[in-house]
Amino acid sequence: MVDPNEECQYGEPTENIFSIESTLEISLYQGDENERSLANTCVEVLMWRLASHFLGKTSLYRKSHPFIHFTPLKSQNQNEKPSFSVFFRCIYNNSASRPSLSIWRRKKEMAKEGLIAAKELKRLQSNPVRLDRFIKSNVSRLLKSDLVAVLAELQRQDQVFLCMKLYNVVRKEIWYRPDMFFFRDMLMMLARNKKVDEAKQVWQDLKREEVLFDQHTFGDIMRAFLDNGLPSEAMSIYEEMRQSPDPPLSLPFRVILKGLIPFPELREQVKDDFLELFPDMIVYDPAEDLFGDQDSGDD
Repeated sequence: MVDPNEECQYGEPTENIFSIESTLEISLYQGDENERSLANTCVEVLMWRLASHFLGKTSLYRKSHPFIHFTPLKSQNQNEKPSFSVFFRCIYNNSASRPSLSIWRRKKEMAKEGLIAAKELKRLQSNPVRLDRFIKSNVSRLLKSDLVAVLAELQRQDQVFLCMKLYNVVRKEIWYRPDMFFFRDMLMMLARNKKVDEAKQVWQDLKREEVLFDQHTFGDIMRAFLDNGLPSEAMSIYEEMRQSPDPPLSLPFRVILKGLIPFPELREQVKDDFLELFPDMIVYDPAEDLFGDQDSGDD
């Protein structure tokens, strides 16, 4: 028999919705109609008591939708009377407030206060004194969602100076937690604008805060530096990638190898590492001097 006081176990939530499914199976003896009706009533009462107990241990902000289904179970023995199985399912819808979803990955919608702050920041960036005063008096008072949205918008516009200002503001907020996606967005914006010194500062900060990138993030950041003509900085990140405790994956290596096509010597180095890690895979090299031969033939 199921203990109503026993806690239901559930795993980690998925990206947009997580479901908690508990299946309870109770065998009922098939007697006459009165006995079956009484047994089914008892099962329903038990199920709803379990539901009340379970909902009391979960967040009040989640909406529950319990369903009870009665289905007969087929018996292998023809003389044995069939039983009934009761399935109890609770599905809980969960929004973006799910704790495992990073705030830097959510959809960033800017409110009116954020729009005003972004516009004023761009207007005052030529006046450092007034800019610092505005950041202390207005920007620091923004809601978390607005501050995140303002930073994302300035990153999209490649406002490096203002992004570095807000980068320091965010890291001083009481709600701030070191996050891989926060540093990834900053590094990719700095790579687009070829800001090496600022990128080194951000990298030192993430190392100090013990932020670990996964293999896909390493590949994306390296590709951003390579596409903007910064191979030495990209290879420094590659060394960090090789020392990462995260197990290597083939796809990030292929992304890096494609970005290293303009740098054949560096590409050979990464290619050797790739074939050592994945000996069963093949790397296709691009045709050499394809356009150079065509130009020489025209001459």
